[in-house]
Amino acid sequence: MNFDLKRTLNQWKNGPYITYTLIAIQTVVFLLVYLAPSLQLQPKGVMYGPYVAFFHQYWRFVTPIFLHFGLAHYAINSLVLYFIGQQVEALYGHVRFLALYLLSGILGNAFSFAFNTAGIQSAGSSTAIFGIFGAFLILGIYFRHNPAIQGMVRQFALFVLLSLVFGIFDQSIDIWGHVGGIIGGLLLGNTIALPKNPGNYSIHTRIITGVLYVFLFGICLLYGLKKYGMLV
Repeated sequence: MNFDLKRTLNQWKNGPYITYTLIAIQTVVFLLVYLAPSLQLQPKGVMYGPYVAFFHQYWRFVTPIFLHFGLAHYAINSLVLYFIGQQVEALYGHVRFLALYLLSGILGNAFSFAFNTAGIQSAGSSTAIFGIFGAFLILGIYFRHNPAIQGMVRQFALFVLLSLVFGIFDQSIDIWGHVGGIIGGLLLGNTIALPKNPGNYSIHTRIITGVLYVFLFGICLLYGLKKYGMLV
């Protein structure tokens, strides 16, 4: 193999290609929503509780991660994912990062389904982005004596706090999705653990946080179905 080509492939393999791929997917989806409205990607994919409860459209726990309401919504989330995703992917590795991102987004959408006002539509990658914030924040526990990590954790924690407070007063923001996403990231960051630092993660704690994630998703699903009158 040509040396330059091999070096390029290695750089791509070691780079944040999952982050780039996720941004590419939501970019393609964004363009399709506005250039091919006949596909009805947005109506078919946003989190919309009645369709989940009455028509069992459970894919809506996943598809909202890649949909956005307007250019500003898409651009802000893409920029945040670009800068934060690279850092978290470098720490957790590609497969772990992808699992963190998707599963955090799923729990965020489950919180939206359960706790938002009935009939609210929501979408956006911010549920998953708050998850990767949470996965980074959990590192503050395992790297108490690392000033660089602690400094970044404090910055991320302040950003998350301000975002949640701002979301309380802005009705257009899915605050429950953000809360569910960050809880998912905190739990999954501990469950999945860092690939090069497994010794500091208690196996018992990892199991407990993994079970807690599944338990919370189940509670959200049951509570949402009850809200729509599907459970007695």
